[in-house]
Amino acid sequence: MGLSSPTKAEASATEAQSQTGASQPGLRRSMEARHLVMIAMGGVIGSGLFVSSGYTIATAGPLGAVIAFLIGAVVVYLVMACLGELAVAFPVSGAFHIYAARTIGPATGFATAWLYWLCWAVALGSEFTAAGLLMQRWFPGVDVWIWCFVFATVLFTLNAISSRVFGESEFWFALIKVAAVVGLIILGGAALAGFHPLAAGDYPSFGENFATSDGLFPNGFTGVFVTCLAVFYAFSGSELIGVAAGETANPGANIPKAMRTTVIRLLIFFVGAITVIAATIPYEKVSVDESPFVTVFSMLGIPYAADIMNFVIITALLSAGNCGLFSCARMLFSLADEGHAPKAFRKLTKRGIPMVALCVSMLGGLASLISSVVAPATVYLVLVSVAGFATVGVWMSIVASHFIYRRTFVKNGGDLSTLAYKAPLFPLVPILAFALCVVSLIGIAFDPNQVAALLFGVPFVGACYAFFYFKYGRRRSLKKVVDA
Repeated sequence: MGLSSPTKAEASATEAQSQTGASQPGLRRSMEARHLVMIAMGGVIGSGLFVSSGYTIATAGPLGAVIAFLIGAVVVYLVMACLGELAVAFPVSGAFHIYAARTIGPATGFATAWLYWLCWAVALGSEFTAAGLLMQRWFPGVDVWIWCFVFATVLFTLNAISSRVFGESEFWFALIKVAAVVGLIILGGAALAGFHPLAAGDYPSFGENFATSDGLFPNGFTGVFVTCLAVFYAFSGSELIGVAAGETANPGANIPKAMRTTVIRLLIFFVGAITVIAATIPYEKVSVDESPFVTVFSMLGIPYAADIMNFVIITALLSAGNCGLFSCARMLFSLADEGHAPKAFRKLTKRGIPMVALCVSMLGGLASLISSVVAPATVYLVLVSVAGFATVGVWMSIVASHFIYRRTFVKNGGDLSTLAYKAPLFPLVPILAFALCVVSLIGIAFDPNQVAALLFGVPFVGACYAFFYFKYGRRRSLKKVVDA
């Protein structure tokens, strides 16, 4: 297996990099490092932190939740290190499946791409629905579907203009969420240290709530074990840097810079936020029905806390939807470029937008929207668990691709000093990341709230492999690997 000959997608990326005129075809390399960082932050900071963190605390306990998020941060660092080397080596848009197809095999690349596309396309419906429901706090007379249509139109427009407009809009979307998280850490941390002039009644001191009536780990360490997938889902979106690699100016410099910045900020924001939340809200009173952010700001006595956080959470949902729509369209474009999806998905506008792929991705989101309205209680839980499964599956594909890529590169006589970016501590980093991802999938088998991910996700991946071999044939698949 060689890695020297470029694929069609890589050739397209190279061509796009050399083009500067707006009238020329090709995805535009118009995003800088700050756009990549905010796209990753925007994709990560969402309902997983603002809402699902309550489930993590309720299941793992206060200290267990902090440990679970620390494990999540470690895994994200390991995955991002692997992704950084691959993204610089193959800077193509929607590149996850390219990595797998070039190293593991085209069938794995095919399954990875469709799994990730389905995850984001279906999740769009739940994001729109949740945002519409939250809008009823201020506009109770307006039907939810109207707000869903408005939000869908706005996000479609932002994605349809240009990747630069998408990057700028996501920069500001993410900035609002980052400000909310920083505010929680600073104000909540100050209150835990004793400065809480607006709070009514006694306010807990730092560490007071960690020792619960049932011990440090009220559900045993198993509680930490089964929440790993939920925590990984909370960190999902960090891999969007890889999706945007093909539209990044000077990827050799900007991608590693964005990777490092993202990992550091996620560690501070996520672990800092969950520590403040766990130390502030008594374990016995933690609610999985209300955002822990709303609870903390209300305990601080901040005026209009519920309305402020309602706005922030709506922004978080729209930001996640914005990133998801971008990711879906680029995945379809990349699949079509490899000949594994209809050629229509390769068509670009004069501004370099894969419009057909964008439209189909939006239709996927609207279809899931109908399902979530018809059966919201069951569909939403399935979507969240499947999203976590898909995230972990993609991460496993990334680290496995990096492991095989590096070994093959060295085996073929490659000089490591020529690589623009090298993941550290090879092969420990990809092996450890893969093992921790497998552990998280094993853990959800013991959680009835998340086991639906395995029941749906495993057959879906199997169906992707079966379809690929039926459609393209094993002989052709093996030939593509050798030719690559």
